[in-house]
Amino acid sequence: MSPTQLLSTSISSTSSAFLAAPIAFKARNQNVSMASKKPPICTCVAAPQEQKNVYTTQVSRNANIAKLQAGYLFPEVARRRNAHMLKYPDAKVISLGIGDTTEPIPEVITSAMSKRAEALSTLEGYSGYGNEQGEKPLRTAIASTFYGDLGIEEDDIFVSDGAKCDISRLQMVFGANVTMAVQDPSYPAYVDSSVIMGQTGQFQKDFEKYAYAMYMSDDNPRSIFEIPGAKEVAMETSSFSKYAGFTGVRLGWTVVPKQLLYSDGFPVAKDFNRVICTSFNGASNICQAGGLACLSPEGLKAMSEVIGFYKENTNIIMDTFNSLGFSVYGGKNAPYVWVHFPGQSSWDVFSEILEKTHVVTTPGSGFGPAGEGFVRVSAFGHRENVLEACRRFKQLYK
Repeated sequence: MSPTQLLSTSISSTSSAFLAAPIAFKARNQNVSMASKKPPICTCVAAPQEQKNVYTTQVSRNANIAKLQAGYLFPEVARRRNAHMLKYPDAKVISLGIGDTTEPIPEVITSAMSKRAEALSTLEGYSGYGNEQGEKPLRTAIASTFYGDLGIEEDDIFVSDGAKCDISRLQMVFGANVTMAVQDPSYPAYVDSSVIMGQTGQFQKDFEKYAYAMYMSDDNPRSIFEIPGAKEVAMETSSFSKYAGFTGVRLGWTVVPKQLLYSDGFPVAKDFNRVICTSFNGASNICQAGGLACLSPEGLKAMSEVIGFYKENTNIIMDTFNSLGFSVYGGKNAPYVWVHFPGQSSWDVFSEILEKTHVVTTPGSGFGPAGEGFVRVSAFGHRENVLEACRRFKQLYK
């Protein structure tokens, strides 16, 4: 019997009762017995599913990356925000977490970028690859605007696509055989990029053992190079992100003084230049036109007005939490307010605020162990959103 016939017979036998057993019929007072034909028996056996073979390469995973047990802080905050929005689709969620600018870029800056972009459609204005270190007019303007009396020259400036990228490039310069010190709490990119490079270990009090350290500048001094002797021992990374609302445009710079030397006397700037030329084709020429406009008298005035707006937001947030009896830190030289919740988990407080007020903050522990018990509230936001968020904070903690 063919497989098709067997399957057909098997299916029929399951629904035909008269084939199941001998049956007796009575007809006209005559006893006639008829034995049914014994049906064929089909045994169904479930075949095991074929196992899919997953192809793997011969390349081992970077063991250093495997040490990063959690995701990067801000994508995790975004993931939780998105989940909250799915849970409460009608809620007006206000984001005061990541330090992303919200106010429009001043027209004096965007018009310069537009003009440069339009020029690219002409023979006279077109340009392709530029200098990896940045265009000379912009490098000169950065040196004169921020370091005019500090001995930093145009060729000490390396224009980039932002400070975050330069942090990783600096790691490439120094390699894994150095020890890096970071303050706690600190910008997560400092720590994570160090771990990826293999620079992991424990804090030591003997700072002379550290080959280099990351330094986050404050308003006083405005540059590390205001400190006497800093050009022989330090570099500085900065960006236009918060100055000009360039978080999406992407433009920054790093200062590597020519006086900065390795222990064998070789200039660090030469190695940094080699890394830049190897891994970077230079910042967008359109973005650099915007950066140059930022540093014009009109651009500096416009940027100052936007910065003033964010400082007003900062004061509103600080006044709110101070009025509620919280210990509040920061907010003086940067638009970030750190609110202390003693004895509580930063992520728990983050979750409570999000659940009860629909406001996104940032858990302090994401910046390091010393940030535990704090949440960071960003003052980057539209004024009406900041005011509404503070109204909700007062309702929650009154």
